[in-house]
Amino acid sequence: MGHLLGYARVSTSDQDAALQVDALNAAGCYRVFVETMSGSLQHRPELDKLLDQIRPGDTLVVWRLDRLGRSIRHLIDQLHTLAERDIGFRSLQETIDTTSSGGRLIFHVFAALAEFERDLIRERTNAGLTAARARGRTGGRPSRLTADQVKTARRLYEQQDMTVAQIGDVLGVSRTTIYRTLNRNPAPAAPRRPRPAV
Repeated sequence: MGHLLGYARVSTSDQDAALQVDALNAAGCYRVFVETMSGSLQHRPELDKLLDQIRPGDTLVVWRLDRLGRSIRHLIDQLHTLAERDIGFRSLQETIDTTSSGGRLIFHVFAALAEFERDLIRERTNAGLTAARARGRTGGRPSRLTADQVKTARRLYEQQDMTVAQIGDVLGVSRTTIYRTLNRNPAPAAPRRPRPAV
């Protein structure tokens, strides 16, 4: 039988992890890693240490699901990674234990719900883009410059008296906006002169 390794997390140093640590110790964890960091951060040093030390057959234990995952999708990805390493997962508050058949079933339901949510978001996004195209909108951010400002930017750019950054300063926008505006609004082609009669 493997070891139980606990993971506790609080968002700031002002918060107390004692409740989580006590619960994890009571659950039989032989070691508890305590993180003082927001769950939104990609890399968490104490979690990285735990994942480095945990071995196949061991179980990672948390007090509550949101201590491990930033979102349902992130949590599912984490649990998939643990399962691939033959590591169990247990959450005390939600009484989920992937080392049992019931816990594995709940995990698969979570995964299916996360996939369903992702499909819904994709469908809504595609439907919105289709509707926007039908109304003549091609997407992208609208220009932050008025038509007169676009003409001014074009004139200053063609005169080559100022840099693009300086033009942006004059019009109160970033250099990127100037470049984007000039690309969106190319200079009109010069009228062709008629050929002289031979």
